[in-house]
Amino acid sequence: MEFIVFMTLPGLVILLTVIAFGDQLLRATGRGRRTGQVSSTGFEQLHATFSPGKQSELKERQIALLLKDDDEDGAPPNRSTVDLDGGRAVVRLPRTPEDR
Repeated sequence: MEFIVFMTLPGLVILLTVIAFGDQLLRATGRGRRTGQVSSTGFEQLHATFSPGKQSELKERQIALLLKDDDEDGAPPNRSTVDLDGGRAVVRLPRTPEDR
């Protein structure tokens, strides 16, 4: 009987709310080991069901996770060079902490 109740929209919202309270209780007592929350994912999926804008937002997040970062992001400028044709790589370390 309870399974049928949770198959309805109000029952799903009630179930997600109970899971959210459980997540917060586990987190408050220190027993929760997960970094994410099951209830927030469930609420986002429920929101995406009724809002086309939310569906596109979730798709953009998924695409952003799959795209690789550029090789130059975070690399020190003009310190290291790689010559693939010559088979040579030059790595210059900073001399002082200010050079970093």
